[in-house]
Amino acid sequence: MHLHFKRHRGHRAGWLRAAVLGADDGILSTASLMIGVAASGAGRAAVLTAGLAGLTAGAAAMAIGEYVSVSSQADAEAADRAKEARELRENPGAELQELRRIYVGRGLSEQLAAQVAEALHRADPLGSHLRDELGQTPARRARPTQAATVSAVSFGLGAAVPVVAGALAAGLGGARAGRGTLRVVAGGALAMAITYGIGQLLGTTVG
Repeated sequence: MHLHFKRHRGHRAGWLRAAVLGADDGILSTASLMIGVAASGAGRAAVLTAGLAGLTAGAAAMAIGEYVSVSSQADAEAADRAKEARELRENPGAELQELRRIYVGRGLSEQLAAQVAEALHRADPLGSHLRDELGQTPARRARPTQAATVSAVSFGLGAAVPVVAGALAAGLGGARAGRGTLRVVAGGALAMAITYGIGQLLGTTVG
């Protein structure tokens, strides 16, 4: 008899969203900044300095914004956990019946729902209510520090693409940095548009 294990990726949703958003913003905003500076007639050094400044400031801003945003979510989750724990202490019978009604609503018979509710209520009452009533699980819990770190790092990596590519293209070809940066952002935008279109097509097909 062979055991079949499935590896799901839902627990990555929180930090993966921050990573994608940070990298996307890093590429577009930094490249746009460098193009704007280059268009003003500034020299190569000024363009690259602007790119590095944009990378540093953007990474810090993304980290702070993500931390504040996710902290608000974490505070709301903590308040719900405290409220649920208080209700379990004050009226455990009503909470047990609430859990039973949830399972009945999901398709279990009254008898089976009562058995499941009682078993879970004995084993882990707070965890059962957080999961089945509020949809809170440890894997999906808001993590402000993780989100801020991932967002800052991904923004920095994304922003480094036009900075490094622009510098290399300008240095090797003897051209202005703005021209190389323009090629990078145009190619990146085209790639993202194609990726988005494929994602939309696959999402429509699967749905």
